[in-house]
Amino acid sequence: MTDSSDTREELNTAKQVKPENTGALTRDQLTPDAAASPQGHDVPGHDHAPALPQPKQQPAAPEEHAGHSHDGHSHGADSTANPYLWPGVSLVLLLVGLVLDYFPEEVPFFTGVVRLLWYGVAFVLVGWKVIRSAIQSIPSGNVFNEFLLMSLATIGAFAIGEYPEGVAVMLFYTIGELFQDAAVNRAKRSIRALLEIQATEVTVVRGGQTLVLAPSQVQLGDVVEVKPGAQVPLDGILSTGPASFNTAALTGESAPQTKQVGEAVLAGMINLKQLVQLTVTATYQDTKLARILAMVQDAVARKAKTQQFITRFARIYTPIVVALAVLVIVVPYFVADDYVFRTWLYRALIFLVISCPCALVVSIPLGYFGGIGAASRAGILFKGSNFLDVMREIDTVVMDKTGTLTQGVFAVQQVQPAPGTAAAQLLRLVGALEAKSTHPIAQAVVAHVGTAAQGVRVEEVEEIAGHGLRGQVEGQEVLAGNTRLLAKFNVPYPAEVDQVVDSIVVVAIERQYAGYLTVADAPKADAAQAVRELKADGITKLVMLSGDKDSIVQRVAKELGIAEAHGNLLPEDKARYVQQYLSAGRRLAFVGDGVNDAPVVALADVGIAMGGLGSDATIETADVVIQTDHPSKIATARRIARATHSVVWQNIWLAFGVKAVVLALGAGGLATMWEAVFADVGVALLAILNAVRIQRMKF
Repeated sequence: MTDSSDTREELNTAKQVKPENTGALTRDQLTPDAAASPQGHDVPGHDHAPALPQPKQQPAAPEEHAGHSHDGHSHGADSTANPYLWPGVSLVLLLVGLVLDYFPEEVPFFTGVVRLLWYGVAFVLVGWKVIRSAIQSIPSGNVFNEFLLMSLATIGAFAIGEYPEGVAVMLFYTIGELFQDAAVNRAKRSIRALLEIQATEVTVVRGGQTLVLAPSQVQLGDVVEVKPGAQVPLDGILSTGPASFNTAALTGESAPQTKQVGEAVLAGMINLKQLVQLTVTATYQDTKLARILAMVQDAVARKAKTQQFITRFARIYTPIVVALAVLVIVVPYFVADDYVFRTWLYRALIFLVISCPCALVVSIPLGYFGGIGAASRAGILFKGSNFLDVMREIDTVVMDKTGTLTQGVFAVQQVQPAPGTAAAQLLRLVGALEAKSTHPIAQAVVAHVGTAAQGVRVEEVEEIAGHGLRGQVEGQEVLAGNTRLLAKFNVPYPAEVDQVVDSIVVVAIERQYAGYLTVADAPKADAAQAVRELKADGITKLVMLSGDKDSIVQRVAKELGIAEAHGNLLPEDKARYVQQYLSAGRRLAFVGDGVNDAPVVALADVGIAMGGLGSDATIETADVVIQTDHPSKIATARRIARATHSVVWQNIWLAFGVKAVVLALGAGGLATMWEAVFADVGVALLAILNAVRIQRMKF
């Protein structure tokens, strides 16, 4: 349990992030403790105070959360090692007590004080936190909440001798809270993985000496060295080169980029080959990578909260029920001739037991988690029950391209030999030469050629950075690379080659143009199906955002039937587009897989990550994870969300309908404790059975 002082201390550890200073965030400010705070991933019924000020909306006033104070519930920070221990012990005591009650003649000692103490221990194990929360909420004016109703109803059950009922109601409530806590604790790690991306030390060349410094100690204009396979620690200008870099951390695209001397290199890129030097142009806190981390932190803080229905309703329901219970005791004193206080107290306590929201407290979270379970079997992971609600409400889906709608793996798409050149011979020579390179495009060519190039003699291979390969293949000079390679060796080629959209490997044999191969990332098998299903499911706006070449992005979008697509984007560009859609009032889901997608995933109403190929950072930041990497599962997730919503509201109307009838009977003395038990536990069991039904639905 977290008291208010602990909460304030926890909030003080989180650093403020605003749009105007998203670049001014140091690694110290992005500590794992701050990153682990659960803001932005609240599940219904768990009102976490926002750890970061929201730049475009005022923090909720305390009275807006009157239904469910956070003081009574901690979510991992101060919990015992096993939060299920005491509820488990309470459950065992309850079951054993029920068995002993069933055989009164065989166990005559289980009466009176022994029976009271037995059930009392079972009750205290699960009820003391709720009772303490009810008491602690009084000074703040938050009196009428579900904590008070649960406390009065269960203590009332003990007062009239229905000990098992009091224990069962509180135990069911506690189990529902544990279900919610499990989802919250998963979401606490939302951006922790991103912290591991930033470099912790930098090799700096100063005055002819090599120094190893912390990134924050590096100054503008310093020359830093980056070894092969190492990550670029700071933004800078390449001083030695050319060099190839893996840019996936920033663009999400798997194709390496070749940088020439004088071109910009960004923190987060990985140097693929030789040792390089670069001149620092941005301090540690102003790098592109630091801004990505800051955007994630800021976007998580700006997520809207979804409160559980019973929490909101408790502000009205609880005081009415308590007031009516008091009236059941008081009013008959003035109108009944044979008024007996004990009789009307008994009726009032029955009234409270009937009115206890056990069916709602158990069946609502169970309904949501039934939906989560059904989604899990379909390969979809929801990190909280509130995201089922939001998923049902979205009208816009924005998707990344590579790894989300496409396979994320390069493959040869087309082989176009020049007139007079056999395709088999072209592939044989090119495959043998490309086997000497580790470039992803070269590897795609080798995989396509297969065994046809085995045993081919290759000599004098030269890799020309930014151009391609040159070598002697079976005694013939073969050039394989981009069109700049052919231009470098004065090899003429047809003009239509320059119009090819996909990545291209142009080939020349003995300085004569011999043809080309196109290499591209093919769409996933169900990508077009995903687009069709989303449109049919009421999604009014579908958008593709990608860091890949715009020409490729437009071609893939046209192939899949997506009307709006944008390419050549950095993470902040994607975030800008998404923010525009959100500002226009759209309910938006973003689907991505790369580290670069993490800020936008956090910013969206629902962030969806591809769990198979997706980066750990994006998966941790996302609200929903598609474990099978199938984009068609997005529409499946919406169907599950709608079914869950339907079942949950069926339970709500069932509970209130039955309770309304039995409450009236109880106030008139026509309902006994048996009816009270049915109205509470019986309706709860019916609601639970209805919630479990979600697990058997076909989606």
